[in-house]
Amino acid sequence: MASNIIILMMIMVLRVVEGAAERAFFVFGDSLVDTGNNNYLATSARADSPPYGIDYPTHRPTGRFSNGLNIPDIISEKLGIEPTLPYLSPELQGEKLLVGANFASAGVGVLNDTGIQFVNIIRIGQQLEYFAEYQKRVGALIGSEKAKQLVKEGLVLITLGGNDFVNNYYLVPFSVRSRQYMLPDYVSYVISEYKNVLQKLYSLGARRVIVTGTGPLGCVPAELAQRSRDGSCADDLQQAAVLFNPQLVEMLNGLNSEIGSHVFVAANTNQMHLDFITDPQAFGFVTSKVACCGQGPYNGMGLCTPLSNLCSNRDEYAFWDPFHPTEKANRIIVEQILTGTTDYMHPMNLSTIMVMDSKA
Repeated sequence: MASNIIILMMIMVLRVVEGAAERAFFVFGDSLVDTGNNNYLATSARADSPPYGIDYPTHRPTGRFSNGLNIPDIISEKLGIEPTLPYLSPELQGEKLLVGANFASAGVGVLNDTGIQFVNIIRIGQQLEYFAEYQKRVGALIGSEKAKQLVKEGLVLITLGGNDFVNNYYLVPFSVRSRQYMLPDYVSYVISEYKNVLQKLYSLGARRVIVTGTGPLGCVPAELAQRSRDGSCADDLQQAAVLFNPQLVEMLNGLNSEIGSHVFVAANTNQMHLDFITDPQAFGFVTSKVACCGQGPYNGMGLCTPLSNLCSNRDEYAFWDPFHPTEKANRIIVEQILTGTTDYMHPMNLSTIMVMDSKA
């Protein structure tokens, strides 16, 4: 019985790769999925110096907030397609455009005032404007009708929300937003603004959109260093995640009902992270509290720089820097995106999506 299940899974994965061969991939969001757009901006939200990229194939920093590959890279790898280039990269020309594009920018949130301390970042409204511009560029290359089809058949990943809490509401005590809203009201406001973003994305032609929730915000090394006395997750940020993630799923269900199709798919990245945070040894990690690269308590203070403490084996750490997972942790997350049950992916995982779309 077990061998039959394994064979079926292998067939499914093969069919996914075959169905993905010519499918464009578009990425929107923040530092968890940015592949280097911020390299081209005058901003402090950057990952273009060592030891970032230490385990990337070139062993050089790329602008990814990772020791190696990040979530979009690994999704592309699993689907057998080229990795998408940052939209601001001068290499994104000609045939490369047909692969898709990554519009994400470290530091951004759903709200425009999120990440203002980073100065020049590509806020989500601008990312969507670039998406419209991208379609015109592709239209000039292959014709407007084929460009529309490319986008319609494309896969979209969007990751937003975490910075609206970490780099806005809870950035400083008595922040503007925390004085303006009680937390439940702020969550509702962010969700309502996120709905506008997703409706705009739909109006621009996106028809298969994976929307990730926030991770367990209070459990990252940066928050442990600032807010935890005993290594337990910070309650206030955890409460934000507990409120935000179910409301996000509810909002996505509502959008799908309005549209009459499963356009938006919810990825429960909160649970995906919690799995290896609560039981790191089960996934081969030595720790899920201490960052591989950083300084201070839990290596959670400041930035990851050449002067930081640096672990020798990144595969033993769930977190690379004070906020971001290691490549190994990202691979665990992508595995759930691909094949996870409805506890992780609602209403279906990416493998199911690709098989369904290959039959359409």
